[in-house]
Amino acid sequence: MGNERIIAVIDDDEGMRVSLDGLLRSLGYRTALFASAEAFLGDGAGRLADCVISDVAIPGGMSGLELARRLATDRPEVPLILMSGCADKSCRQEAAALGVDALLAKPFGDEMLIRFLDRALAEASPWREGGSGRSLP
Repeated sequence: MGNERIIAVIDDDEGMRVSLDGLLRSLGYRTALFASAEAFLGDGAGRLADCVISDVAIPGGMSGLELARRLATDRPEVPLILMSGCADKSCRQEAAALGVDALLAKPFGDEMLIRFLDRALAEASPWREGGSGRSLP
């Protein structure tokens, strides 16, 4: 059973991208992998993504929070799940204010990601508003 939904994964760590690619493909999703937010924004497959999973800290380029700001303006209907090795209170508050669906502290288990991915995709709609001020897990 195939799934036509495309999940974009953005992380400078190739191991993390490959790991998430395997997990998402095992769940039947199509994937598009990117080493930077800029590569995602400049790619046609990125524009087709039904959900984005991104690291917060991407050295030398646009951060996951900067990407959240951009998506809130350009594609507010697209769910965004952020991952971070240091998801402190300030980062969580900013992510929530930007309408991020989840901010997962690394390391996290597959089950946790799957739970938040399922929830984000179920809640996604063309009427979704960015910057909802929701509370993050």
